[in-house]
Amino acid sequence: MGEIIVSGMRPTGRLHLGHYHGVLKNWLRLQEAHDCFFFVADWHALTTHYETPEGISAAVWDLVVEWLAVGIDPERATIFIQSQVPQHAELALLLGMLTPLSWLERVPSFKDQQEKLRDRDLSTFGFLGYPLLMSADILLYGARQVPVGADQVAHLEITRELARRFNSLYGRDPDAPLQVEKGLQAMGKKAARTYLGLRERYQQAGDGAAVAEAQAFLMAQAGLSDALRAQLMAHLEGRGREILIEPQALLTEAAKMPGLDGQKMSKSYGNTIPLRELPEEVGKKIRAMPTDPARVRRNDPGNPEKCPVWEFHKVYSSAETRAWVWEGCTTAGIGCLDCKQPVITAVLDEQAPIRERAEYWAARPAQLREIVESGALRARARAAETLEKVRSAMRLDHGRALL
Repeated sequence: MGEIIVSGMRPTGRLHLGHYHGVLKNWLRLQEAHDCFFFVADWHALTTHYETPEGISAAVWDLVVEWLAVGIDPERATIFIQSQVPQHAELALLLGMLTPLSWLERVPSFKDQQEKLRDRDLSTFGFLGYPLLMSADILLYGARQVPVGADQVAHLEITRELARRFNSLYGRDPDAPLQVEKGLQAMGKKAARTYLGLRERYQQAGDGAAVAEAQAFLMAQAGLSDALRAQLMAHLEGRGREILIEPQALLTEAAKMPGLDGQKMSKSYGNTIPLRELPEEVGKKIRAMPTDPARVRRNDPGNPEKCPVWEFHKVYSSAETRAWVWEGCTTAGIGCLDCKQPVITAVLDEQAPIRERAEYWAARPAQLREIVESGALRARARAAETLEKVRSAMRLDHGRALL
């Protein structure tokens, strides 16, 4: 098997075609070549839905059903529910002991979600500490790569920073503090203050430019040996013996699935086609899609680039069909309903086997429980290995042999 890959989804309702094309198709490829851990992030759902948890349980099982329906294979990937692996909570708690408050407050999603969800009281520790639980989800399994879109790389950065900080605090050589002090003395008080200011900029404010500045600054310090320069850079970056693996972003192709109105398909926009949408509803939604405003009458030519339906053709139609649509639209040779029919057919053809498999799994709750329980056992075993190293590094393994 290849490298360990970790990814999860919050159970906030049934999946739509945007999830399938944007995330799940990528998971299907990854499970063929990697050791994948895919989890339902039910604790994460509570960070924004703690006042209304009633629907979370049903949404958890809907998610598992739909993962299996699209082809996620429990023989190839580990499928589990986050709350059934308590090590996630323990590692999140331990990471919280060493995380500066400012790191949590500057996470991009913190202010974004507060703006988007103004109708909810998000002034909770659970919401502020969301990045700690997210980091624990990843670091527990020693994942070296995490599949993310380009717009999510910033969210992964705090996980990387926490791994570095942990390794710096608990993975240092015994004489590292003495070597750092020796380097500071060799630089002199003024230079040492400059160095410590750069370190604070990087470790407290997350200013990546401080690393390059520090490298240039240390190179200019004639009184430092190469060994001391390396030690001071490790101290600034928070590097130490690798206890927690610092994950890298595995960039995935951006989702190209448009919504019914031409925007990105999203529940918040109300423009989705659920994976298990009934055929008659699919047809009704696509036929009602807006088209090029210039096509007021049937014999008015249009511009496909100004029509949301054309974006669906880019996803579903062959080159031959797209050429037919382009010619027919720009010359008014076909009407808008004619243009929409191939899309309706293609979406229904894609959904049919998914809907059939979803019905199969939804009717077998006992098998679903067996799959996630088996997955949780595998996940707990892997997570326990990491947590044992973490406890030992933090000197929390006292007396465990006696318990």
